[in-house]
Amino acid sequence: MCPAMRTTACLAVLAAIVVGAVASGGASARRDRTQQTPSTAARAALFAFAEPGISPDGREIAFASGGDIWSVASSGGDARLLVADAANDRRPLFSPDGLRLAFVSTRTGGGDIYVLTLASGGVRRVTSDDGLEQLDGWSADGRWIYFSSTSRDVAGMNDIFRAPAQGGTAMAVSDERYVNEFGAAPSPDGRRLALVARGIASNQWWRNGSSHLDQSELWLRNLDGPPVYTPLTRRDARQVWPMWSPDGRALFYVSDRGGAENIWTRAVAADASASGRERQVTSFKAGRVLWPSIGGEGRTIVFERDFGIWTLDTASGAARQVPIVRRGAPTAPPPERVRQTATFSDLALSPDGRKVAFVARGDVFAASAKEGGDAARVSATPEVESQPVWAPDSRRLAYVSSRGAGHQIYLYDFADSSESALTAGPARDLSPVFSPDGKWLAFLRDGKELRVLDLATKQDRVVATGTLADTIDRPRPAWSPDGRWIALFAIGAKAFTNVELVPVTGGPRRPVSFLANVNANTIAWSRDGTYLLFDTGQRTEPGQLARVDLTLRTPKFREDLFRDLFTEPRNPNREPLNPEPLNREPLNPDPVFAGIRQRLSFVPVGLDVGDVAVSPDGKTAALLAASAGQTNVYGYSLDELATDRPVARQLSTSTGAKADPQFTPDSREVYFLDAGRIQIASVESRQVRALTVTAELTVDFAVEKGRVFEQAWTLMRDHFFDAIFTGVEWARSRER
Repeated sequence: MCPAMRTTACLAVLAAIVVGAVASGGASARRDRTQQTPSTAARAALFAFAEPGISPDGREIAFASGGDIWSVASSGGDARLLVADAANDRRPLFSPDGLRLAFVSTRTGGGDIYVLTLASGGVRRVTSDDGLEQLDGWSADGRWIYFSSTSRDVAGMNDIFRAPAQGGTAMAVSDERYVNEFGAAPSPDGRRLALVARGIASNQWWRNGSSHLDQSELWLRNLDGPPVYTPLTRRDARQVWPMWSPDGRALFYVSDRGGAENIWTRAVAADASASGRERQVTSFKAGRVLWPSIGGEGRTIVFERDFGIWTLDTASGAARQVPIVRRGAPTAPPPERVRQTATFSDLALSPDGRKVAFVARGDVFAASAKEGGDAARVSATPEVESQPVWAPDSRRLAYVSSRGAGHQIYLYDFADSSESALTAGPARDLSPVFSPDGKWLAFLRDGKELRVLDLATKQDRVVATGTLADTIDRPRPAWSPDGRWIALFAIGAKAFTNVELVPVTGGPRRPVSFLANVNANTIAWSRDGTYLLFDTGQRTEPGQLARVDLTLRTPKFREDLFRDLFTEPRNPNREPLNPEPLNREPLNPDPVFAGIRQRLSFVPVGLDVGDVAVSPDGKTAALLAASAGQTNVYGYSLDELATDRPVARQLSTSTGAKADPQFTPDSREVYFLDAGRIQIASVESRQVRALTVTAELTVDFAVEKGRVFEQAWTLMRDHFFDAIFTGVEWARSRER
């Protein structure tokens, strides 16, 4: 899975694929969906057909679908399975004699080139490298296979190599340092090589629309002497996948000059400097043309478009989609029983300190916080569950689920093993948190409303509106210890994120911090409700721990400790057995907003702070903080009556990513996630031990990847920078 979907590259790929599909094929998709009985084209649309290669005689097309290699007649029809493997097999290209098929497979690593002998079915490995090889083409005599690889250059740039088709050592053909070279196409006479240089279209071919980052150049390099490079085009558009005409006098290629991607051609003379102008062959107004391949007779080019396979008559410029129906059983992984002991997320320690909840592969589990062992599965859906939070009674668990059109909050009661929905509908309900008495649940809706739900009546009401900090990491609101206020992050002028207080009974939002910041993750109240702690930082600067005093700060003295022995602490869940002493201060004095701008200070922890939690006794803060680029858990004293000067004390020393620090009820230990494993650190001894927990579940590859798509699409919908999605109908893009 992609929990929380923090990888922007994944979102970018999704946007390009989905937006491109809508732009190029939305109308035909709508027509197909209106039919009761799907046509051949509609049935074909149930599967994605990609990266085609055409046979030398132009009669057969090999293509990739579902990670396997298939073959179909150029006129269309039933496709047969050629290569089936649990790995990902792709980019099939016929040899010049049509007897072999080269392709890329991950079966032995990052992606090597293999050759299938069609008559015998034998498969032979051609390259052996740790990196991904991108298959470019065959030499005209069938002796060499040309490919691009990033394994020998810097900064992910490609060089061009060739390897003997029968196997042997690969040799560099063009390996200029600091230049991206890819898309090799040897000429029919074997004397010249067309190639693409510069830009990064080699690794983001999926981008829909033009970008200066993808702009590239076409070059020629001789193969029969000392290397001489001759430019064919300027770097003013994306120009990729060059293909030679059979007579070697012209090149076909894909370019987005003028807007949409199309097939173009240009004359190439023996003297490249005298080559003619380019000419557009296809006339698509939108969408993408990908992975083209030209037949040996030069009359047909085959390419991928709109998740389907298309052919182009190079003489007339006529293009058509090839109707394809798969016949055969693809090698989809079967459902697999998994016992997971790591890569957990969203850790939640119960208030009584006896249970832990966490998320494993999109489902919520719970286990003993003392013994660990096999975890009980709380949710068992193909959708993504997240953000578990315990009720104060430690018997109920709330969490977020994406089962419907939006996100809903569910409640699980361990007393009778029952689950009930607390919210419903297409809205995004996130970041649930219980009130201290357990009677209310606060949550954020669509990043614009703070709502409070009465758990007895299941009725909710809005207590604040605005641009609230509902980011991908989904920071939670925080209840004051007396349950009268809720603190939350709100996004204000110039996109600065600051803390505001909202009265639970209703009323205006009251800002309590005024920082020109960008990053903020966690808010924590002091035990007595007199101040707040939160992390804050700029994009490129270390995070800091900020403190806001909600009341006028008065010094505390050690003499106060003896007087406090005569004051009984109040339990907010019950009335005190004895009347309060008349001189006792209220549990949470009302915030004093006058002059609060001047009552923010930075706690001098000396670390790059990213998360904060306050112990139940109010004496210690647990920090997720980085030093020298390594994140660990630190303890920091908040006890103003302590004899020692407070310093950050490192509690963990490992190199794994840390998350979700939280104290046990006795304030002596901190639970946290380290590389997705549950760890427990002693505040006093600074010893760390593991809580070994196992989550057992069945993983269905097909179902899970469908959910990954839904999650990525939803995150793009909720967080894309443009409210109108640059003109794309985002809901229709999901259907497509």
